[in-house]
Amino acid sequence: MATTQRIAVGIAVATVCASSLAGCASGPEAPRRGAPGAPRKGPQLPGGIVRLIGDGSTAYTGAQPHLPRPERLKAGEKPPQFVVFSWDGAGEDSQKLFSRFREVAKANNATMTYFLSGVYLLPRGKRDLYRPPQHAPGSSEIGFNDARGIADTVGQARLAWLEGNEIGTHFNGHFCGPDGGVGTWSVDEWKSEIAQAKQFVKTWKSNTGMKNTASLPFDYEKELIGGRTPCLEGRKNFVKAASQLGFRYDSSGVNNQVWPRKRDGLWDLSMQLVPFPGHPFEQLAMDYNFMVNQSGTQTQGDPAKFDYWGNQMRDGLLKGFYRAYDGNRAPMVIGNHFESWNGGTYMRAVEDVVKEVCNKPDVRCVSFHQLADWLDAQDPRALAGLRTLKVGEAPARGWASFLPSRPAPAPKGVPGAPEP
Repeated sequence: MATTQRIAVGIAVATVCASSLAGCASGPEAPRRGAPGAPRKGPQLPGGIVRLIGDGSTAYTGAQPHLPRPERLKAGEKPPQFVVFSWDGAGEDSQKLFSRFREVAKANNATMTYFLSGVYLLPRGKRDLYRPPQHAPGSSEIGFNDARGIADTVGQARLAWLEGNEIGTHFNGHFCGPDGGVGTWSVDEWKSEIAQAKQFVKTWKSNTGMKNTASLPFDYEKELIGGRTPCLEGRKNFVKAASQLGFRYDSSGVNNQVWPRKRDGLWDLSMQLVPFPGHPFEQLAMDYNFMVNQSGTQTQGDPAKFDYWGNQMRDGLLKGFYRAYDGNRAPMVIGNHFESWNGGTYMRAVEDVVKEVCNKPDVRCVSFHQLADWLDAQDPRALAGLRTLKVGEAPARGWASFLPSRPAPAPKGVPGAPEP
């Protein structure tokens, strides 16, 4: 979404420009080839009946289509290569990038995660309903939306979920920096922000008066299991709050391309550092960060360099992908924004990467929800072994001898556990 960006960074990574680390928000068919398993069966409402929730902004419509059932790795099996494409502050505006990448995903055996900003479903005339921590009611660094923007965003979110994609959260007002930014928020303040992000999604009909518009086809209290904080700040207290509220993962950090572990009960699915062609340091796998190291804070730099900059991002992401694909097979996490920065060159770069990697053997382009399901289904000993592999490191004696020959049984109730 086209808005003014305010970026602040609260982490340091060796050899990487600090200002380049924080991302910022602005704005039924057979299983797909490469899917982790057959679609998970769930309760279906008789006759296609929809059970409305609250004011009808959301509704229970049965199990999500195209959500595959995860399978445990077998002894000696090479792990699939997971790739997650995720979008901060997802919304549909005049650029039509939400709808564009839904189509890109469908055409390339992919599903993605869309981190929705709650205020994108709150009209400007109702802005005072938002009570951001440490700020006056109705404040927001990314503004609010109009009726057309809300209708278009709801429409895209509805279609995205029905196609197997995930609707996560990027929270609300996108406050960064030391003056009331999310990095200064307490656990209770984060709980308030999360509750409001849910509430704006669950009441968009009441807030807009669009009573006859189709509902979002999911229960957001159950659908919402993870997010990414603004500017990657405030993670410590957010994770504590999210863990207490039943979230399952967080993607607000920066990490190397290694296998994930849990942090305070949540899967740490951080974005990762990848090669930065032409530079001695690595770069965060996010469009905003490439831009900062190419044109600085100018979102539209020298047009003569647009193609070069886009190719640089594309090639960096591909180098990171092949490093994992041919090495330790660590899941690759990529973050983006629906923006036309530097002539839209980063959108073209991301689309090129999706087309090249998501159709390869053993590659699964999935949402964070699907990745978390798969991780929960694995033998903890196998995951511990995978975490011993360094960036780009394949098992010295090959995959056939790497995983335990007698895996521990999956705990009852987790995805992938044997049926009772």
